[in-house]
Amino acid sequence: MSCELCEKPGGELLWQDDRCRIVLPAEPDYPGLCRIIWQQHVAEMTDLDPADRAHCMHRVWAVEELLRSVLRPDKINIASLGNFVPHVHWHVIPRFRDDPHFPEPIWGVRQRERRVSGVKITADRLRASLHLLLN
Repeated sequence: MSCELCEKPGGELLWQDDRCRIVLPAEPDYPGLCRIIWQQHVAEMTDLDPADRAHCMHRVWAVEELLRSVLRPDKINIASLGNFVPHVHWHVIPRFRDDPHFPEPIWGVRQRERRVSGVKITADRLRASLHLLLN
């Protein structure tokens, strides 16, 4: 069985170690949206041992903390779905009241065409901050 997250990075690489990687996917409507992807093909969090689960979630919380401090979003959404790609990965999504789907989830019903405000973040800025937080 083919797995997109085993075969491709899943976005621009921001940080990685031997167990997981943090990437910035190309999501222009959702600046700062990051994915934390487990390096090995594992379908569910409970397939990981407790230490690996804690390792993964520490990265999820670090990304949330970073995005909150840098972007000051109205809300952060954290999601682990895996219905289309059954490989452990988490989405950390900064949400703004004027984003295309707010207050719906980003996979829900679109509420407006484009965002009004100009929220921007660069991969380099996120990368440098993650290295400080996680190394």
